[in-house]
Amino acid sequence: MTTTLKNSNLTAEIKHFGAELSSLKNNKNKEYIWEGNPDFWGKHSPILFPIVGTLKNNSYQYNSIEYNLSRHGFARDMEFELIDKKENSAIFSIQSSEETLKVYPFAFELQLIYTLDENSLHIEYKVINKGASQMPFSIGAHPAFALPGNFENYSMAFEKEEPLEYYLLENDLISNKTKKLAVQNNQIPLTYQLFENDALIFKTLESNSLTILENENPILKVNFKDFPSLGIWTKVNAPFLCIEPWFGYSDTPKNSENLFEKEGIQILNGKQTFHSEFTIEIF
Repeated sequence: MTTTLKNSNLTAEIKHFGAELSSLKNNKNKEYIWEGNPDFWGKHSPILFPIVGTLKNNSYQYNSIEYNLSRHGFARDMEFELIDKKENSAIFSIQSSEETLKVYPFAFELQLIYTLDENSLHIEYKVINKGASQMPFSIGAHPAFALPGNFENYSMAFEKEEPLEYYLLENDLISNKTKKLAVQNNQIPLTYQLFENDALIFKTLESNSLTILENENPILKVNFKDFPSLGIWTKVNAPFLCIEPWFGYSDTPKNSENLFEKEGIQILNGKQTFHSEFTIEIF
């Protein structure tokens, strides 16, 4: 099933499976979300929960028990319930179940709230710890933006001038190797060579937003002020770019496998609620 949201400027479609944004069009019918062609990558904008990235050995320890959890967690592969719907907004929810407890032994509810406002789509996350004890988790976004035509006609611009140092992945884990993005006239030209070693991982940033430009004209901006970390990714020769605000990222090779000690992990006290939001703004 799919839910459609509309205002005078934008139309958004969200699949109930994964509560995944699958389309965002302006009132001239221009599509901004990647179509999900499986020849390149068969998703549009999956939700990453309760981990972001990959665990060392795809496992972790909790109360001396080993649990296995696959890359990016399970929320993206679950059917969400639509619990509220208005013309320009919708709330989707999943809750812990017998199946989730086998791989993640915590009682939770995850809500996704989509709201259209003028030329923007706001995407909110609510993580509710329904248990009495602390709950470790990560959460992140993975929207893929369609970039038709010549990939090298596009560039990206961070909000602030800063040292754009990113970490390299090795075997899906965060290595201690870093590189810096080369900036030209406050922009980073897009080339597939940038992504030959997979995603660019920024553990911290001063910037709160990132703009995609086509032939130096801005086409959209992702505002992520709530989020400390960011991933940027595409597949070589694929006509899309993912801009991924995160709380957390893949393990490092030295990770202890104790989820509470994982770099970037969030710890939510019993009966408490975590809230964050990012926004896609269309020009």
